[in-house]
Amino acid sequence: MLGENGAGKSTLLRILAGLVRPTSGSVAIEGSVLERRTARRRIGYSGHANLLYPTLTARENLCFAGRLYNVANPHERAAELLAEYGLSATAERPVAKLSRGTAQRLALARSLVHDPRILLLDEPFTGLDLNGAQALMQRLRRLRADGRAVIFVTHEIDRATALADAALVLQKGRALLMSAPPQRSDLEAVLGQPVGSAA
Repeated sequence: MLGENGAGKSTLLRILAGLVRPTSGSVAIEGSVLERRTARRRIGYSGHANLLYPTLTARENLCFAGRLYNVANPHERAAELLAEYGLSATAERPVAKLSRGTAQRLALARSLVHDPRILLLDEPFTGLDLNGAQALMQRLRRLRADGRAVIFVTHEIDRATALADAALVLQKGRALLMSAPPQRSDLEAVLGQPVGSAA
């Protein structure tokens, strides 16, 4: 999803995640209307604020999230995600002492703790350096190859065209364009100007 600040991207993502009730309409997955309890089990979400507990370690954050989602073995699942996302070396450090990029990786890992098939990410590239952004792109490609649906908000047309099968452009809460696959020229025309090229 792309659009100017205030276009409604984050709100729509939160509605899809079951965190905000829509004023009208409903969300359906495979024809079934999504209820808030169901959403929490089927969907992983990572927003602007990482919502990690700063005084807990990386491992403790994942274990706590695993218990909230009734993961069968939260300690084992935490260890798997720490290894998969290159966080084992910082597993026992409090989140408050992690770099922005490391905290971003941990937030992504936390959103996957219950193995959701749908992943919603709000501007996941914000604050990442070039290496961190490239690593995240690779992870998102792997998640998609694993059969997960990944919906992410970005201001960067290059990221959208490189990663997405389809793009939705919002303006003032309304859909202006649905493009599959996303074409840079179409996105720039609808957005009105070239925006956010990825390094």
